Amino acid sequence: MMRAYKFLMRPTVGQAAALGAMLADHCSLYNGALQERRDAYRHASRTSIKYGMQSAQLKEIRAFDPERQGRWSFSSQQATLRRLDKAFAAFFRRVKSGDTPGYPRFRGVNWFDTVDFPKDGDGCRWDSTPHDPATRVRFQGVGHVKVNQHRAVTGKVKTVSVKREGKRWYVVLTAEQERPEPLPPTGRVVGIDLGIANFLADSNGEFVPNPRHGRRAAAKLEAAQQALSRFPRVRRDKRTANHQRAVEKVADLHRTVRRQRLDHAHKTALDLVREHDFVAHEDLKIRNMSKSPKPKPDPETPGSFLPNGAAAKAGLNKSINDAGWGVFLTILHAKAESAGREVIAVDPRNTSRECPECGHTAKENRPTQEKFHCVACGNTAHADTVGARNVLRAGLVHRDANPA
Repeated sequence: MMRAYKFLMRPTVGQAAALGAMLADHCSLYNGALQERRDAYRHASRTSIKYGMQSAQLKEIRAFDPERQGRWSFSSQQATLRRLDKAFAAFFRRVKSGDTPGYPRFRGVNWFDTVDFPKDGDGCRWDSTPHDPATRVRFQGVGHVKVNQHRAVTGKVKTVSVKREGKRWYVVLTAEQERPEPLPPTGRVVGIDLGIANFLADSNGEFVPNPRHGRRAAAKLEAAQQALSRFPRVRRDKRTANHQRAVEKVADLHRTVRRQRLDHAHKTALDLVREHDFVAHEDLKIRNMSKSPKPKPDPETPGSFLPNGAAAKAGLNKSINDAGWGVFLTILHAKAESAGREVIAVDPRNTSRECPECGHTAKENRPTQEKFHCVACGNTAHADTVGARNVLRAGLVHRDANPA
């Protein structure tokens, strides 16, 4: 199995400048390749440029520009071209399926923050100074960069990436490992129901509070964004010192919220995996749930629209995104795989309207957002707990019908 590691790098001033130049040159390569594809297709011949054709030009590009493109790893440049090729493949797939296409866009220097090295030892070297007490990673054109390795890396390192987040630099590794020993069985199973008022409710009647990290930081973020809005939109190299500080303030606040959300998701998922052999959750289509409502044209007044609840839906969408359900479920599945646990997603329809005691399903069973009262048998409970119990039942049925 593959596992990713992310470590903070501590480059010198010169190394940080070289890393920034590497990102800028890879961004230039990406934009140049995108422009070539656009121009070729706009030509009367409607020529389609593929990755192989652009990769074959790298040797000439590096020889023509040795002080910029020629000083970086050939393999990392190929990875950047593959990145563009994947963007076009995704674009054509969306066109074919009828989704919103999203044509690949040119990247500004601020929006190109990652360079990939497909193989450890080809343009990069993890733990490049094994006899040095400090861990270092070497990049072609940059040198040996000190790494704050806060945990051991197990397995064979396969790929290495450089990532910039604000003023910080990170190295991201993927390592191939043998499947770890599964955790000892607990004999416990659980169903979970994700929500807004509570982050999740389980089938045992317990709740995990919603930390609402985004809402708690909203006031500071609003003030920082207002301060930033007072500066004109100019190129990065033309910003004043105050303008740059305002930009960094907004980025730092967003980064803090994102890290808090990740930390909460990791801890919650780890608790579930350690305490249960089997976890069932709703198969949520989060992207569809957080879509804005479509406009409602007024048939009596052409050009005008009827109220469609967009303001209320915007608040709900914000709460859904703040909860971070998608991130949590991704982490839960990854931790379960490492621990030898089983996680199953089930159809969420009517999970909060079906009585777990008598099986009666009706809209009237849920008179309020939190209360469940079965109109057939009189069973009362918290609506989220009822949903979690029904999710667990459906998950067990699915597991028994499809044994591994």
